[in-house]
Amino acid sequence: MAEVITMPRLSDTMTEGKVAKWHKKVGDKVKEGDILAEIETDKAVQDFESEMEGTLLYIGVEEGAAAAVDSVLAIIGNEGEDISGLTGGAAAPAAGTSEEKKTEEESKTENNATSIEQTTAEVPAGVEMITMPRLSDTMTEGKVAKWHKNVGDTVKEGDLLAEIETDKAVQDFESEFNGVLLKQGVEEGSAAPVDSVLAIIGPEGTDVSAVGAPKAATQPSEKPAEQKPEAKAEEKAAPAANSSSSDRVAISPLAKKMAQDKGVDINSVNGSGENGRIVKKDIENYQPSKAQAQSASSAPAAAQVALSFVQGEDTETPNSQVRNIIAKRLAESKFSAPHYYLMVEINMDKAIEARKEINSLPDTKISFNDMIIKATAVALRKHPQVNSSWAGDKIIHRGNINVGVAVAIPDGLVVPVLKNTDQMNYTQISAAVKDMASRAKSKGLKANEMEGSTFSVSNLGMFGIETFTSIINQPNSAILSVGAIVEKPIVKDGQIVVGNIMKLSLACDHRVVDGATGAQFLQTLKTYLESPLTLLL
Repeated sequence: MAEVITMPRLSDTMTEGKVAKWHKKVGDKVKEGDILAEIETDKAVQDFESEMEGTLLYIGVEEGAAAAVDSVLAIIGNEGEDISGLTGGAAAPAAGTSEEKKTEEESKTENNATSIEQTTAEVPAGVEMITMPRLSDTMTEGKVAKWHKNVGDTVKEGDLLAEIETDKAVQDFESEFNGVLLKQGVEEGSAAPVDSVLAIIGPEGTDVSAVGAPKAATQPSEKPAEQKPEAKAEEKAAPAANSSSSDRVAISPLAKKMAQDKGVDINSVNGSGENGRIVKKDIENYQPSKAQAQSASSAPAAAQVALSFVQGEDTETPNSQVRNIIAKRLAESKFSAPHYYLMVEINMDKAIEARKEINSLPDTKISFNDMIIKATAVALRKHPQVNSSWAGDKIIHRGNINVGVAVAIPDGLVVPVLKNTDQMNYTQISAAVKDMASRAKSKGLKANEMEGSTFSVSNLGMFGIETFTSIINQPNSAILSVGAIVEKPIVKDGQIVVGNIMKLSLACDHRVVDGATGAQFLQTLKTYLESPLTLLL
């Protein structure tokens, strides 16, 4: 069956792409991994590879022309296949003809018609098709991290169907319908584009074998039909909680993370949640038997075994969706934004005293990082150019100050955002950072909690790192790198004394923030940290 390939979104700010060069022409054989074209985005020219095999039947954008994201770029299928239904009846033109150009509206209409033709024409009455949701504004595809319902299971509105891994987080996805899960459009561990078929729910026994063929999934998403009853029988014979594989245990993402941190074998935990699902309180209240405790103390944790290295033996770990997106965006930022760096030393003596006094108050405990975030937000209010973004032919001056705080997770790095940070006090910042950092590590953050940052802060001081530089988190124009506080000799009133010194490094996008502007911002930030009372002025 022919597949429609759309103009990809190769950056979070991309709205259209230009075909700089076609590497295949109509009639050419295409293999998975072959370079189809070079796509010029708002940030770079990138090779665009095919994810499928077949013959290039149609080119939708001529070389040198531009088209909107998600408009038809090409069609690949079997040689001689009729694709008139996918092109509105037009014959497949040769590369370079003007008829290949489509407006965004025409492309969207054509794509919608294609989707309806492929997925709804044969939908039986009472059957509901669930598509891959768009869980963030930059999401183009989602990966099924885990299915919580199997084919044949009864599903109620509100039941957890699956965990969907986006470009920013793993989120629970709930059903909006009642019925039986008749089909899984994407297998566990595989990815599929937004709006492609994720699942089909309907009356028990309904034949949906011809409905909703998945589009462009990264891995095969369908198993032979005859295998499904066997798999279901096996699952019914052995309850998930007693399975030898932790992948089949019904457990919330937070509970799973807590179990990993505590070294708890989730196969031995009885879940109190819906359908025996293990939740947070089950891990908190779990008490291992004596035999289990002895076994745990005498054997290494499973995670440690999985992460160990064997001399002379190479191993591979597939990249998660989060890791791939991190790599893509950091590369785009580094190679598109002209970075430069400013560094300054801060005397933290008065900040240390101020923190000690604040933490002496009842139910109050703030960190130096909280103080730095607050001082940064107030300094941004006085230097709005640093709180701006590059947008091609203009600079956007952000009206709100939303500080993103870099948090390390097993898959890499995420940046939860404190909205209107300059209006928050120390305790509010402290509580928000602790909450979001905890949920980030357990993959419990929502996508909207990682969007809208106008400036970012990265702190490696807790690891003893004295100074480092960071890559700007687009579309920000600057990021602050915070080092450790160390005792060093300083000159004070003509005498050499011991001082508590912290180094800050500011990475700036030179298109937005000039050197003098960045230096003035750091001077203001230095004043706030060395004299914390000035924050009240």
